[in-house]
Amino acid sequence: MARHEIKSPIPGTFYRKPAPEEPPFVEIGDAVAEGDVVALVEVMKSFHPIRADAEGIVSGFPLEDGEPVAAGMTIVELE
Repeated sequence: MARHEIKSPIPGTFYRKPAPEEPPFVEIGDAVAEGDVVALVEVMKSFHPIRADAEGIVSGFPLEDGEPVAAGMTIVELE
C-alpha cells in the first residue's frame, strides 16, 4: 500500500510525459523530492504541471497515460 498519494487538484486528462516522444517525468522506483514535477493534467488545451507534495519513491500509477482524471483522484503513489 502507498505511503503517500499525489492527487490531481483539477479534472482533466492525465499525462506521464511532457510530450508523446519524450520519456515520462518519473518511473516506478524513482526518488522524488517535494516540488518535483511528476505529471501533467491537461484542461482545455492548457497543460498544468503536477508537483510532488511530499518526498518518496514512486511505487505506482493508478491511471494510464491519457486517461481522464477527476479532481482529488490519486495519480502517483509514493512509498
